Amino acid sequence: MIDLYARGWDPVLARAEFPPFEGPFKPQREQWNGVREGTLAPEVRADLKRVLTADLLVLSFPLWWFSLPAILKGWLDRVFAMGAVSGGDAGMFETAALVGRRAVVLTTTGGPAEVFTDAGLFGDIDDFLFHINRGMLEFVGYTALRPIVTFGPAHLDDVERARALDDVRHAFDTIGGRSPAPTARPRVAPL
Repeated sequence: MIDLYARGWDPVLARAEFPPFEGPFKPQREQWNGVREGTLAPEVRADLKRVLTADLLVLSFPLWWFSLPAILKGWLDRVFAMGAVSGGDAGMFETAALVGRRAVVLTTTGGPAEVFTDAGLFGDIDDFLFHINRGMLEFVGYTALRPIVTFGPAHLDDVERARALDDVRHAFDTIGGRSPAPTARPRVAPL
């Protein structure tokens, strides 16, 4: 487990973490060079090694502005380094470095399940998680599994909260049979 807050993770993919270079900062180029030359920051190398050897990645976070908290997005920005998990020899999607591995989003929301449906105030929860499942996880080769979502845990009583925790435990006990996340979207004809 990696607790980004406890580690004081710096989410900023910054010029200063790379060896000196001339010209504008192009993060993907510098990551590529860092992977090739072995000069990625030590904390990035350590977490990248963990990612490359893990069979299952669990991204656990509260839904924040309908997405990931900044610290987790910054972890992905820095650790999913260009040239290591995607791009170049690492490829994309079905040819990326993490093909054959699985990932799952474990998240909580601030509101109840009813507001995260097609007919609800916010729309379907899968629509909010699409960019994570398709654009972050599948892009680097993972099979993104159907998310594990606890709706509105701050509003649950003790019995409901215990049931929700049991549901999460059961989801992980049966993770081997979990279906892929819904990431295919119907194509819309151009205007």
